[in-house]
Amino acid sequence: MAEHVVIIGSGPAGWAAAIYASRANLHPLVFEGAETEENRVAGTLPLGQLNLTTEVENYPGFPSGKLDGYISSALPKDRIDTYLAPLEEHPHAVTGPELMNLMRQQAVNFGARIITDDVVDIDFSSRPFKLTSLEGQKVEAETLIIATGARANYLGLPSEDKFKNRGVSACAVCDGALPRFRNKPMVVVGGGDSAVEEATYLTKYASTVHMILRRDQFRASKIMAQRALTNPKIQTHYFREVVEVLGNDKEGVTGVKLASTQGDGVTEELDARGLFLAIGHTPNTAFLKGALELTDKGYIRWTQMYRTITSVEGVFAAGDVADDYYRQAITSAGTGCMAALDAERYLAAKGL
Repeated sequence: MAEHVVIIGSGPAGWAAAIYASRANLHPLVFEGAETEENRVAGTLPLGQLNLTTEVENYPGFPSGKLDGYISSALPKDRIDTYLAPLEEHPHAVTGPELMNLMRQQAVNFGARIITDDVVDIDFSSRPFKLTSLEGQKVEAETLIIATGARANYLGLPSEDKFKNRGVSACAVCDGALPRFRNKPMVVVGGGDSAVEEATYLTKYASTVHMILRRDQFRASKIMAQRALTNPKIQTHYFREVVEVLGNDKEGVTGVKLASTQGDGVTEELDARGLFLAIGHTPNTAFLKGALELTDKGYIRWTQMYRTITSVEGVFAAGDVADDYYRQAITSAGTGCMAALDAERYLAAKGL
């Protein structure tokens, strides 16, 4: 018998969709992703990008303060012991892993079923849709909600990986206001509109923002480039690339090593407490194998304004896999809610 709703993905969009679909008695099945080394390296393990962050200060409903009692009462002890840092170590806002585990548990409490595996193939040619998982499991679905997110592009440096969430970030809006960065120098890598937006945002908190460009000009629009060039707190470094992230276990990031891109062997070091990557995101859509219409940036295209409808009837998209603009946990959760409601109404209209 085909599932009413199958949700692929386990970030805020996926769990919000699962919660809403569960409360509508649609008994959703969630593929949360496989716990493989390949997914770890790619940053696509279960629970999404938010699970890779530390403090989350901008998700409503989780103000600063000890959350020990609440988390202990809300989550099974085995998940606390396996996935979360000791509760006494962070008397602050909720952490990414805590928030994602709380979302997951809320979906489970309402009856969502979870498979810890990747979907590697979907047959859209007939209905119900036919899904195949990495481990060979076969599932049929009347509707699908794709919520597989998008992963930030990184430089690929071992030192960068070492200091992720300890000064290395790919989201200024998410992390820029954290205490570790206040009145400290920061580095932004990238020269496009997004990089200028990130750098400009960081000037609210940083003492100085260093922008690192591989060429002698911005890729950003002229008005955005001018915004960076005229901001007294932004310093631009042309013909440079980050070749090493400097730091230690106690302080996290303490600086970056730059090298010239002109082949002259010149290197230099910059003092910095944060390194922010603004070199784009890659939506996790490869498993779809071109079956859904994508935007020119590779994101799933919503084909109707204010709806999560895709180019295939009965398939809905939520979160960062379709949103290349906001990319926030709260907006992802919002579109997850929308996708579940869209799926519910689609099924009702079809009498399913």
